[in-house]
Amino acid sequence: MNSIAHISEAASLALHSMAIMASRNDLTSAGEISARLGASEHHLAKVLQRLAKSGLIRSTRGPRGGFTLARRGDAITLLDVYEAIDGPLGDGVCLLGKKSCKKGACIMGETLRQMSAMLKKHLGTTRIADIADTFPSGGRQ
Repeated sequence: MNSIAHISEAASLALHSMAIMASRNDLTSAGEISARLGASEHHLAKVLQRLAKSGLIRSTRGPRGGFTLARRGDAITLLDVYEAIDGPLGDGVCLLGKKSCKKGACIMGETLRQMSAMLKKHLGTTRIADIADTFPSGGRQ
């Protein structure tokens, strides 16, 4: 079944992690991010690895290592982050995830398509720099 707006836990961690990194001018460790988000460091490490592989963040190894944005925060959208983790955002046109209804008919009318378009527009126009102040820079909240 298709949900109206499914954002996986991994994508949510990615979005929040990017906001934390954007709020800082230096490297941020996976441990610090996981503590601030109350998330499993192991799960977060996998998410950060996917963000690094997609070119959205850079990682530095070592005892003083950590993660930082690979580009300026105003050059990365929430949609970039979402799609790096969950893949392309669907159009939300069918609750069943397939075409079962009569041609052109949907029990939800145009509502799902409109909601999906609104979500995609928000994610595509909101930049990481826009949400950097969501988390105060520095130590744990």
